[in-house]
Amino acid sequence: MTSQKIILFDGVCNLCNSTVQKVIENDSENQFRFASLQSEFGQKFLEENHLSKEEFNSMILIDGNQIYTKSEAALRIGRELKGIYRLSGLLLVFPKFIRNPVYDFVAKNRYKWFGKRESCWLPTPELQERFIS
Repeated sequence: MTSQKIILFDGVCNLCNSTVQKVIENDSENQFRFASLQSEFGQKFLEENHLSKEEFNSMILIDGNQIYTKSEAALRIGRELKGIYRLSGLLLVFPKFIRNPVYDFVAKNRYKWFGKRESCWLPTPELQERFIS
C-alpha cells in the first residue's frame, strides 16, 4: 500500500464525479489522489482486495494501509477538506449501522437521480497529476 490518500470512485456516475470535483476544490493541501474504479489501478485494487469489479456501490478511501468504504470513506474525506465540509467528520460519532443504510440508499439511486455518463470523466491537463490511471 501507499502512504497517499487515494479516492476510488465510480467514473461514470455524475454524483461521484461532482463529489471528486468538490474534493479537488476544497483540498487545500492537495493530499488526495484519485482513480476511477473502472481504471486499471481501480480494477487491480478491487481484485487484490476481493471486491466486486462490476458493482461500484461505494466510494473507497485508501489512507496508508487502511481501507475505508461507504459512509466511513465519505466522512473521513469530508473532515480533511476546508470549509463546511470539515463538519461532516462529526457524523462519524454515529455507528455504521445507522450511517451506511443512508449511504446505500443514495448509492442505489444515484444514477436515477443524478445520471450516468457514457464514459469516465477526464480531468483537465492541470489536474492530471492528481489522477492515477
